[in-house]
Amino acid sequence: MQGIRVLDLGTFLAGPHAASIFGEFGADVLKIEHPEAGDPMRRFGSPTARSDSTLAFLTEARCKRSVTLDLRQDTGRELFLKLIAKSDVLIENFRPETLEGWGLGWEVLREANPGLVMLRVSGYGQTGPYRRRSGFAHIAHAYGGLSYHAGFPGQTPVVPGTVPLGDYISSLYGAIGILIALRHRDKTGRGQVIDVAIFESVFRTLDEIAGAYGLFGIIREREGAGSYIAVPHGHFRTKDDKWVAIACTTDRMFERLAQAMDKPELASPDVYGKQENRLAERDKINDMVIGWVGSCERTEIMRRCLEAQVPCGKVNSIADIFEDEHFRERGTLATVDVPGVGDVTVPNVLPLLSATPGRIDNLGPALGDATVTVLRDLLGLTEEQIEELAGNKVI
Repeated sequence: MQGIRVLDLGTFLAGPHAASIFGEFGADVLKIEHPEAGDPMRRFGSPTARSDSTLAFLTEARCKRSVTLDLRQDTGRELFLKLIAKSDVLIENFRPETLEGWGLGWEVLREANPGLVMLRVSGYGQTGPYRRRSGFAHIAHAYGGLSYHAGFPGQTPVVPGTVPLGDYISSLYGAIGILIALRHRDKTGRGQVIDVAIFESVFRTLDEIAGAYGLFGIIREREGAGSYIAVPHGHFRTKDDKWVAIACTTDRMFERLAQAMDKPELASPDVYGKQENRLAERDKINDMVIGWVGSCERTEIMRRCLEAQVPCGKVNSIADIFEDEHFRERGTLATVDVPGVGDVTVPNVLPLLSATPGRIDNLGPALGDATVTVLRDLLGLTEEQIEELAGNKVI
């Protein structure tokens, strides 16, 4: 993405994560922040020795430069429009109509740069009766249908993981949209707006659930660690109080599991060799697997399953991940030296490209670290003009 400039006007994660991806692959990403406090994510998560950055911010605001601008001031808006004219992509995730209220709606931005590609991420999208509602990943998980299916039958729906999946998913859809829009711009010279609603990103992950209800009126309920369409398929505790995930989605896979359990007779056609027989005896099958897994330590279960080619994996904690040879060999963890903080380990760049791999040049920038450089070198302001802007708290 060399030669592409991205203005990241967003806060927290949904949208700004897309900007980080572009930064990892060489785009010049300028994170536009308010001069006084910057992105609220700087104060969200585990604190570090750097007063303006938590671990969450360092991890997710990587490969960016920070430029402070107060867009509520006329001068700040004028400078922002000059940056728009020299950029390719704008990313924002304010509540819909916020930028319009500042005099920075799409028509104004497009006039400054007809080729601009603008990603707008919000909880409910730019249109519809709920567009002005506050939207966070937790709410989107619930409204988009994911949380309803997370948890155990008859119990309280749970948060699907402790991380904001909807924000990450929305950023990925946003990045895809940007790439498509840039391709269109290269052919026509015209930019466009990409409207990503977090709840729709979540809803798009629900496989056949919509089709099953539309055709048959089926409402899939919570299944815990199991699966509606396969058994055994879940998480099982080992003798040494660890966990493994086992997935047998076909008759052949169950046959292999029966062999690993030293009970090949279970896979005969008149017993449990056919999926419909296993589904009819779901609890009985799961109890047998629970008993078998619980009788062995995790290393033994893994050995038997892998030798029999049964889909099986450790349910890893982050401590397990740090010790895992496969994570290590693939370089899935990256360690970056952050001045004033030390070595910080973060997830490495994805996806892996053979000819043009991405890289992590830096983690989250200090607030305003590139303001003077950008205003001077990109917009041509003098030192005196920059000092005046600082005096007026525009930067």
